[in-house]
Amino acid sequence: MSIIRFILGRIILFLNWVFTPRGIKRDPAMQTRIDGQTARLKLYQYEACPFCVKVRRAMKRQSLHIETRDVKRSDTAREELLAGGGELKVPCLRIEGDGGEVQWMYESADIIGYLGSNYA
Repeated sequence: MSIIRFILGRIILFLNWVFTPRGIKRDPAMQTRIDGQTARLKLYQYEACPFCVKVRRAMKRQSLHIETRDVKRSDTAREELLAGGGELKVPCLRIEGDGGEVQWMYESADIIGYLGSNYA
């Protein structure tokens, strides 16, 4: 089963590389403002997870620069996700508000909807 997962993961990554979406072009000042806002976001993910790829593609289409943390390869990221979000489930978007409050958002559709409504 792990061999099948490995092969499927590599196929997903290859297709994502071949069909990489183009990001939107924004006014440099607006892009800088959005980059400042997205600096408080972190995406906890697995590299070859199809739902994580879906979120990363949405980020690319919207030209959002969000730090990604690979939970599979980093014990620190895994511990942060478990301590903060409470579940070892990806993708998960960590949203830090202006006042320092933190929200953990699971589910790719919810994350994509949040990014589209706040940064489109």
